[in-house]
Parts: sequence; structure tokens; C-alpha cells
Amino acid sequence: MSHKEDNEEKRRCHRTDLYASIPRTCLPIVYHPDYNITFMGLEKLHPFDAGKWGKVIRFLKEEQFINDGNLVEAREAAEEDLLIVHTKRYLNRLKWSLVVATITEIPPLLFLPNFLVQRKVLRPLRTQTGGTIMAGKLAVERGWAINVGGGFHHCSSDRGGGFCAYADITLAIKFLFERVEGISRVTIIDLDAHQGNGHERDFLDDRRVFIMDMYNRYIYPGDEYAKRAIKRKVELDWGTEDSEYLQKVELHMEGTLNEVLPDIIVYNAGTDILDGDPLGGLSISPQGIIKRDELVFRAAKRRGIPVLMMTSGGYQKKTARIIADSILNLHRQGLIEGNAAEGEGSTPLTTHMTPTSGSAGSTSTAIPDFKALSNFILCCDRVTAVATFNTCLNSDYVTRSLHMYT
Repeated sequence: MSHKEDNEEKRRCHRTDLYASIPRTCLPIVYHPDYNITFMGLEKLHPFDAGKWGKVIRFLKEEQFINDGNLVEAREAAEEDLLIVHTKRYLNRLKWSLVVATITEIPPLLFLPNFLVQRKVLRPLRTQTGGTIMAGKLAVERGWAINVGGGFHHCSSDRGGGFCAYADITLAIKFLFERVEGISRVTIIDLDAHQGNGHERDFLDDRRVFIMDMYNRYIYPGDEYAKRAIKRKVELDWGTEDSEYLQKVELHMEGTLNEVLPDIIVYNAGTDILDGDPLGGLSISPQGIIKRDELVFRAAKRRGIPVLMMTSGGYQKKTARIIADSILNLHRQGLIEGNAAEGEGSTPLTTHMTPTSGSAGSTSTAIPDFKALSNFILCCDRVTAVATFNTCLNSDYVTRSLHMYT
């Protein structure tokens, strides 16, 4: 069966709320308070900080980078959405608390009635999954998007594990292939400390998806079967530090993007590579994580490729601060917009080239905004960028812009 025919019957007539239009006043940062898992302290039995997503948002608000009015509110993935990838049998298995306890690695969950497990554990994970799917569409429209949660890279269509109950990465990519025109090649750059065996199993025979995975070779999951899907495999040793790590990130990421130029990058930005993480086993500093994210976004922007980022693993209390600092650094470096009214976030390029307000019929032209033009060309798709550049080259627009800024 071809890729297009795969699950065709499931997709037919499938209506989703996850691809609803998002106001241009919103930044492409997706979050919902329901991401956070809190229930009688049981979440503390897993090393994962089950409230880190809310902490990231709080830190970003304190820095006045975002507010409640310009965040994109994630929506819970419905069963019809999940069935695009997951089997009915697998979703039915999640109605058993024992199965969820095994997947999330929180044994006491097996003693709870499943309706509580659904409400307090699986609903937050479904909401994060919906957030990843929403962010995929936003990334194509805006040039970048960040789901403050998600990145459940150990879950595949028919099995979960490692705190990953839903295959949000696979779902986001399948939604893009089926619903967004022009998306035919995707590159996954998985830089979580663990092998991303879930999406690897799902895309094992799919040539449209190029997977680069860089992980600690000695830790969970060690899935040899899934490794067959990795096109660029980078296995790290215990205690790998910043210098070696960043060198390998840059070398292999550049090689990946030079080998296949994708229509979108799906970036799994786990912070469990942090020194001292109880599960990651690597020794990367907070500054190393921030620099890593910058390398990915800079490589993507230089090539005009949209980026979808998920925060994935990270098992220390301080990881939330590091994620927030990394997002702020991306803004300082000009790699993401911090104001929804800037660049590709809301205002089309033509508004910078229209006549100034004045008397009716005025033919005077506003002084062109060269920075806006540059941002537009960097963030839009390649065909539009070339057409825009050629148009400007054949006019006096560039000349007058350069005169203004020199």
C-alpha cells in the first residue's frame, strides 16, 4: 500500500479543530494550562517535572516576552485525530490503568480507576499532542512555531513507553503531509538524550522523512529495530560535554540539511542532555543547550526552512528556566519574532510599500522598510522569496532602502 493510501479511509471525512485559523496577533507559541500534570502527588513518583511547561510560560511572562493575549491556546487531540496514526486497539488499551502506569512509569496509577487516569494524566498528554499538531501548521504559516510541551518520541502507532502515550511527532507530520500544500519532505532533528524510537518505527519505510537522531548510546530505549530508520545516527558516550557535543550537532545537522533540503524541520529539543540529569547521562551546560537551539534555528533560517520545536524530555527542576532562556535567546538573535505585529507574524510585506496616509489619490510612497523585506525573504518559502527578490531587484526599492540604512 502506498503512503497516500495508508490510512486513507481514516482520513476521509475526518474533521478536526486542530487546524482552525489562528489570529495573527498571536505568536506561534502553543500552550495550555492543562499541559501540567498534578494529582495527589503521584506525578512526583516519576523524575519528570510534570509542571515544567507552566514554569516555562511563567518565566517568559516575567520577561514580558509573552502574555495571555498573544499565546496560542492548545486544543486537546480528539480520538478522530489520534486515529490518523494510532490503531483503535492501542487507544483501547489506554483504557486500562495498568497499561498507562507502565507507559508513564508511575506504578501507583494501576490502582486508580481509569476515568481518573484519563482526566488527570492522559488528557494533559492529549492536549500537548494537539499542541504539536497545531504548531506544525503554524510553523509553515509563520516560519517557526514552538509547542512548549510535546515531543513524545518514544510512542509509535501501536505502542507507548518512556512517559510517551501519544505519537505527537508522527501525528504532526502526517497532518502536514495530508493537509498542507507543498509539504512533501520532512526532516526530524531529534536532540533529546534518548533515541527517538517511536517516530523511527512509524517512518521506517517512508522516504519522505529524513531522521537525524543524536543520543546517549547506553541508555533507554536501545531499540535496534527502530535504528534502521535513522538516516544520520550520532551515538554519544557517557558524560559528553559542550565542546564535543556542539561540534557534532553542527557538523551532522549541516550534513543532514545539505543532503536533503526539507519543507519543514521537526526539532525535538529535549533538555535531558543537561549535566546532572538523572536519566540522560550527558554533561551539557545550560549555555550549551541554549547554543544548540540557536544552531538549529540559525541553520533553518539561513535556508528558509520552517521549524517546529517541541521541548520533549528534561528531568531537573531547572530545565524550565533553561528552556525559557533559550527561547529568549532565539529572539535576541533575531531567529524568532517577539512581537506578533512584526515580520511574518502579522503584517504582509505589501503594507510596507503602500502609499502613506494623506490626501486621497496621493501617489507618494512610504520610505521602504528594508528590515521588513529581509525578514520576509528569510522566513517565507523559497519560491516566494526568489520572486520577491527579483521584483525588488528590478525596481528602485532596494536602492532607496540601502540609502536610508547606510
